[in-house]
Parts: sequence; C-alpha cells; structure tokens
Amino acid sequence: MTVFATIVEVTFRGLLGRRRTTLLLLLAGLPVVVALLARLAGGRLDDALVATLELGVRTVLPLTALVLGTSALGAELEDGTAVFVLAKPIPRWLIAAAKIFVAGLLAAGLSVGSTLLTGFLIGGADPSTLATTVAFAVGVALAGFAYAALFVALSVVTGRALIIGLVYTLVWEGVLAGILPGTRSFSLREATLSVAEALAPFGAGIDGDIETSTGLVLLAIVTAVAAAVTTTRLASFEVRGTE
Repeated sequence: MTVFATIVEVTFRGLLGRRRTTLLLLLAGLPVVVALLARLAGGRLDDALVATLELGVRTVLPLTALVLGTSALGAELEDGTAVFVLAKPIPRWLIAAAKIFVAGLLAAGLSVGSTLLTGFLIGGADPSTLATTVAFAVGVALAGFAYAALFVALSVVTGRALIIGLVYTLVWEGVLAGILPGTRSFSLREATLSVAEALAPFGAGIDGDIETSTGLVLLAIVTAVAAAVTTTRLASFEVRGTE
C-alpha cells in the first residue's frame, strides 16, 4: 500500500467516528426532512425544489465541510498524534493532499447524497426537476473540495478554526453576501450556486449572483491556495520538530 493510500485510510477511520458520523448524517438529513414535509403539504412542489436544494448549499455543504475539514488534520495536531506522520520523511504536500482529499470526498459525498435524495422526494423522476437536482449535485460536489481545503488550511493556521469557519459561513456568506453585493465574488456559496445555475434548465429559478466562470475560478483558487498553505504550515512543523 502506498503512503498516500495509508494516510487516506487512517484519515477515513479517524473522521468516521460514531458521534461525528451521527452528527453529519443528521445534518445531511435536514433538507430531506424539509422535502418530506413539502411533499406531505402538497402545493407547488416546483417552487419548493430550488428553495430546499439551496438549503443544502447554505447549511449542509459548508457545515459538513467545516466539521470534516477542521478535524482531518487539526484534531491530530491538537492531540499530538500528527507527530507520528510528521516525524517520517513523507512529502508534506502528500500529507496535505491526502487530508484534503478525504475531507473533500466525505463532504461532497454527504452533500451530493442529501441533494439527490431531496430532489427526488420533491420532484420525483420528472426530467426538468431531475436536471435541476443533478445541477445542484455537481455544484456541491465541486464546492465540497474547495470548502474542505479551506477548512483544513484554517485548522493548521489557528487552533480556533471551527469558530473562524463558523464566522465565515454564517457572517461572510450568510449576512454580508446578502447586504454587500461585492462580497459575493469571494463567496464559495455563490460559486456553488453559479455552477448549479449554469447546468440547470433555463428558468429553473436558481439565484446565482456571479458568473459561472468567476465561480469556477474561485473554487479552483481557494482549493489550490489552501493546499499550498497547508503544505507550507506542515513544513514549518517539520522544521520546529528537527530543531
């Protein structure tokens, strides 16, 4: 087994603890419950589709990535178990890539699963609603890795990554993006919606406020910069350890 695969396996086992998994499944189930309630209430389900799927983008995706991203590496640094990996001659970029890959894969997987189930419960197999659901699924899959990379990097920069991540998610993306249009170009949430809007059928009603190209560039830049920051910080841990 390669070093990368070993780190991936260890990270998977570390992140999928019983309590954390239960919390994440409950979080991912929130839009599903809303979808069930919308189905039972009747009314115009096509209007409820986008609103409920956007709930997943605004809550499930960032919060899931926050929990996973800050735990993938930050928890190991706090409890000291990361020293067993950092003490070995393993390229720091490889460690960073493995942690981001696992956190991103789990965040994207949970969010995509929640999105697809939510869309199916509301719209069924109708081609139009199915296409909208898939568009959201693609958006959250891409954004899951960007969010995870951001929060993994945050966890190696500060011990208060969870708090800062919540401030970013709730204040920057939740409040300021609604008040100050200029901040939306730096919002991963808006980038996610821009991808979904571009892929969804015309007139689906998705409220994306930035261009799709801008959203894709933002997702790519955040992922790349976060990976670079994580690698650099891990290298500094190595230097301090040798000293």
